[in-house]
Amino acid sequence: MLTLRLENDDRAAIENLTDELARRFDTVESPEFQRGCRTYAQELPRRVRRVLNEFHLAEPAGMLVVTGLRVDDDGLGPTPPNWHDLTARSSTFRHDCAFFLISCLLGEPIGWATQQDGRIMHDIFPVEEHEHDQIGWGSGQLLEWHTEDAFHPLRTDYLALMCLRNPDNVETTAADVADVRLDDQVRKLLHETRFFILPDDSHRADNQLEAVDEDARVAELRHRSRQRVEQALSSPTPIAVLFGSPDRPYLRIDPYYMQDIHDEPEQQALDAICGAIDAAMGGVVLEPGDICFIDNYRVVHGRKPFRARFDGTDRWLRRLNVTRDLRKSREYRISAESPVIY
Repeated sequence: MLTLRLENDDRAAIENLTDELARRFDTVESPEFQRGCRTYAQELPRRVRRVLNEFHLAEPAGMLVVTGLRVDDDGLGPTPPNWHDLTARSSTFRHDCAFFLISCLLGEPIGWATQQDGRIMHDIFPVEEHEHDQIGWGSGQLLEWHTEDAFHPLRTDYLALMCLRNPDNVETTAADVADVRLDDQVRKLLHETRFFILPDDSHRADNQLEAVDEDARVAELRHRSRQRVEQALSSPTPIAVLFGSPDRPYLRIDPYYMQDIHDEPEQQALDAICGAIDAAMGGVVLEPGDICFIDNYRVVHGRKPFRARFDGTDRWLRRLNVTRDLRKSREYRISAESPVIY
């Protein structure tokens, strides 16, 4: 894992850019903000740009933590009880600006029509009705490790997390495929398209809001998106767990949502890589102001369980999905510059 500790000059420059964005815009969800942020990101300190560019191009590690941004805990207000109730302009907006700016150095933040009502910036905090579920809003159970949206061919390149509040020092667990030890026979089998991954709960219809007053094109895309999720549930496409370079492979895996495997060689290979990932597992406790970038092609992540209080003081993260190539999803977006995938 790499760490970039912001110096005073770095932090001051980022805060100046954030102040200007906060004066001009009201929400990170607006196309105007997203378009402007790409330009503002080019004005970030050269030292910050250099480290992010190196992480992006050379892939020296699977995780990068940027630390040193300030969070005004009193100004945040209570941790919300549910993401449904959040307004577009929230108490997190200045923090969101800094988070979005730095993330733009890695690519384009995207959203899913089937996640959190198509918002680009997601919230991760405990929701009481999901306390024991395998979902980001859970708390009482270990969130099993996985690559993000592993079932989907357009899954994100980077998962970005910004910590706003973590009073219980909850650990984000992670393991890099570069640290996973496998024998050649198992590795070869995992490179073959013989495995299946189902959509996780956050994409399923039970966790969606009913859309109202949509134009015909958006309604068509949303319907098609939900159909794809249903098809992936009923008839998933076979995938390879390892892909890319045989020597330094990428990874696509989510054991909790992988179908029961009836063929013994595939099950043995899956068991072998799960055991090897468990052996390589580490983690990081994010503090307020920390931003963690996870390479979703190299690193699995999860979360340790914790006892949520549901009293406005619980852990609160903001989340972005960042793609290196927005164009590859054009068929699934309403316009060339729209970042929401249907």
